[in-house]
Amino acid sequence: MAIYKRRRYLLMTLDPVHIGTGGYRLGRVDNSIVRELGTRVPKIPGTSLHGAARSYAAQLYETPEAAGQTHDTVTNPDQNPVCYTFGYIKKNQNGQDVKAYSGVVNIFDAHIVLFPVHSLVGPVWVGTVERLREAGFEVSNVPTDWARDAALLTFARTDPLNLGWLMLNTGGQVTVNAPTNWRTGRWNAIENKIALVHESIFSHIVNSNLEVRTSVSINPETGAAEEGALFTYEAIPRATFLTAEVVLDDYRANHAGWPLGQISQTGKGHPLPGNAVWQSPLDVLDAGLRLIEWLGVGGMGTRGFGRIAIVGQPQEEDYGQQANAAQLPSGEGATTP
Repeated sequence: MAIYKRRRYLLMTLDPVHIGTGGYRLGRVDNSIVRELGTRVPKIPGTSLHGAARSYAAQLYETPEAAGQTHDTVTNPDQNPVCYTFGYIKKNQNGQDVKAYSGVVNIFDAHIVLFPVHSLVGPVWVGTVERLREAGFEVSNVPTDWARDAALLTFARTDPLNLGWLMLNTGGQVTVNAPTNWRTGRWNAIENKIALVHESIFSHIVNSNLEVRTSVSINPETGAAEEGALFTYEAIPRATFLTAEVVLDDYRANHAGWPLGQISQTGKGHPLPGNAVWQSPLDVLDAGLRLIEWLGVGGMGTRGFGRIAIVGQPQEEDYGQQANAAQLPSGEGATTP
C-alpha cells in the first residue's frame, strides 16, 4: 500500500522573483514571467521549485552528481536519499540497460495569495476571499452584498482607498486568520494590512504592480555596455505571499515506509548541516526548499533576485484525514475548509 501525505507551504518572497517564459517578445516588457493561463496571474512553476530543491538537497548531502540529468556517477543511488526522493536514471556498465525510477514527491505550482501594493495608508497586501480560503485561511464577516467596486479591509477605514493606480470604495471590515503553523512574525506584520477584492479585478491589480527593471548586456571583453542591448524584465515583487502544495507518493516504500532509516550524515560521512536528521522524502525536500531562502530560484540571481522564505511550518495531512475530519459532528474536531 502506498503512503500518501500532503504538505502545504506558505512562502514569502525576500527578493523579486523572475521565472521567465523562455522567450523574448515585444510589449510591456521584453522578458515576461510565467502566468496562470486562465487568470493571467503570475506564479512560480512547480518545476522551478523541484529543480532548485533537488539541486540544493544534493549539495547538502555532498553528492552534487545526484542533481544531474543522468546519475551514472552516483554510487548506489537506491541508498542515496536525494535520488530516492526525486528519482534517477542510471545506465549499467555496458551502457545499454537503463535503471530508472521516478521521484516520490510531487511539487505543484506556487500561487499568489497576498500581493503587496502601495496605497494612501502605506503598503497593503491584496488578495481574494477565494484564494485565501482555498489556501487554508479563515475569512469571516464577508458581506453578502459586497459590491465589485469595493475592497474589504482587515483594518478600520471608511474613505476610498487606492490599490496602486486603482481607487476603490471600502466595503467593510473582515477578519483573516492564518493556520496556527503560519502565525509567525512575517504573518503578524501584515495581517492587519490586508485588502480583499473580487477575483475579476485581482489580476489587473497584480499585473499593474509587478516590479519592472531595465538592464543592459555587458561586453565581457571591454566591460562596457553592448550597443543596442538594453532590455526590460518583470518580476514578482518582494514580500509577496504564495502557497504551494507537495504530495508524497512513496510508491517504493509499500508497508515498510522510508527504507533508508534515519540519515544524519552526508554521503561523505559529515554531519548534515544544522545537525539535521532526514527520516522521510519530505525531510529531504524540505531541506532543499529551505535553502532557497539563501540561494534563490529562477533567473537574474546575480542581480539580487530569487530568494524565497518558508513562513512558519507547513500544514501536513495524511490521505483521507481531511475527509474523515469533515464527517465529524461539530465540536468533535471538525474543521472548516
